[in-house]
Amino acid sequence: MLQSVTIFDFSSETNSKDWRIVNDGVMGGRSQGAITVNEEGYGEFAGTISLENYGGFSMVQYSFPALDTKPQNQFTLRIKGDGKRYQFRVRTNQSDRHAYVANFPTNGQWQTIEIPFESMYPVFRGQKLNYPNFPGKQMEEIGFLIGNKKAETFRLIIDKITIE
Repeated sequence: MLQSVTIFDFSSETNSKDWRIVNDGVMGGRSQGAITVNEEGYGEFAGTISLENYGGFSMVQYSFPALDTKPQNQFTLRIKGDGKRYQFRVRTNQSDRHAYVANFPTNGQWQTIEIPFESMYPVFRGQKLNYPNFPGKQMEEIGFLIGNKKAETFRLIIDKITIE
């Protein structure tokens, strides 16, 4: 059995300033997302998605020094969503323009989501690229994005992100 490696584990001592918000304002949109540590010590990514001015997404990212991901082969997320669909994202290098993504549904309950590395496909600005899927050798950034092509409020509670 492969050893589990923790990428991030929220607790009441966690500083949410280690995470960075990117809203659609970078393109003129009006969506508002934020990340905080809630009273229970979990990360809370929440806000409002607006479709005004061609907007429609909010993203939270966490960058770190290059992490060797071999021999692990999947991400495991412990999250609690609001019944909406989210996207988990990874970048092999912070300087990459593209990210590798996997979409997952939430059901309002605590869930353990397993995402095999090879299932994550490359995208740039929402468009799938004709590149191989995530090679699973190293990473420098992870994130969550919501952009379901509709105006809505959202709330994703994040406990722990590991690779196994």
